[in-house]
Amino acid sequence: MLSSWLGDRYTDPELFERERERVFRGRWVCGGRADAVPEPGDFARLDVGGESVLVVRGADGRLRGLVNVCRHRGARLCRDERGRFGRSIRCMYHGWTYGLDGTLTGAPQMRDLPGAVTRDRDLHTVAVTEWLGYVWLHLGVEPPPLAEQIEPQLAARFGPANATDALAGYGIGELRQVTEIGYDVRANWKLIVENFSECYHCSTLHPELTRALPYFRSGYGTVSGRRGADLADGMAGFSRSGRAVAPPLPGLAGGEEARQFNAVNLWPNVVLVLLPDHVVWLRLEPLAVDRTRVVAQWLFHPTAAADPAVRAADAVELLDIANRQDFEAAERCQLGARSVYYEAVYPPHEHVILAFHRWVEQAVQEPAPTRPTPTPPVPSPSR
Repeated sequence: MLSSWLGDRYTDPELFERERERVFRGRWVCGGRADAVPEPGDFARLDVGGESVLVVRGADGRLRGLVNVCRHRGARLCRDERGRFGRSIRCMYHGWTYGLDGTLTGAPQMRDLPGAVTRDRDLHTVAVTEWLGYVWLHLGVEPPPLAEQIEPQLAARFGPANATDALAGYGIGELRQVTEIGYDVRANWKLIVENFSECYHCSTLHPELTRALPYFRSGYGTVSGRRGADLADGMAGFSRSGRAVAPPLPGLAGGEEARQFNAVNLWPNVVLVLLPDHVVWLRLEPLAVDRTRVVAQWLFHPTAAADPAVRAADAVELLDIANRQDFEAAERCQLGARSVYYEAVYPPHEHVILAFHRWVEQAVQEPAPTRPTPTPPVPSPSR
């Protein structure tokens, strides 16, 4: 069917800002691995819908999301991508200092400051939760549980009866990252999600992938339906060489997934690739209307991750080839979207894209997330 979407859906900066506000600040968004912030005082700086957020491990071991803006004069507190604060967070401009929970703990000449200046000046906080070893953030006020966003998507992919345990066999929360690759894609974030939502392009674009997964030549992928795609005869694992790179994940022993490629999209910004001996977690970070960062992380069982005999690079190479082919195609679509002749038509193989369109359209029509109420300014007496 023809889409009502024109090219400006991928090129309009104003629409992109509405999407960042309503989709990425009004939904749970995956921010990265929780083990990247392992010890009290450690932090990671994340972009969430255009807002800079510090995920900080507190002295109590909890993760918190703190808006990366000093409550005195609005300076950005931290510009490093990750690191360690120690026991407190200090603004370099005027020295206002905050605890790891965001509480204002000190300022120069604090005893001389009127109480109204420092009252209610703790850092703004962001909702944080952990799932499958990853940090998820929500900038809305009183957000719903993450499960309300995730479980319907799992049910759509694996069936309602399997929604809560479809991922259990992979033990994702216990896996360890072995490799990470970041891709700077000159394309709108939606074009990348759309690419991961269909396999109609696979026989044209992915010769290496379809040799490993012959079912993909049919044009139907594994982001819908109930079953995954079987590895080709003679292939022991999903890798460039066709060999298994690690022992099967313990939870898959004897199941049909032990020789299957599975995938699931978790909108707005996660794609999970599920394999017999490892998992790949892809996370999208929209940077501009025509630029998206995609971070791919290869996860293995802890025993395999520590085993020097495990040939992770063999598996990384195969999917990395496919990723780069996908991202070049997305960049070509971005170029085409600038044309007044742009249009799109979707065969049945691409029905998930239409569901994604409806999901985005509904999100951008919702009210904008509530902004925090500013603390009234305090007049400064003349001296």
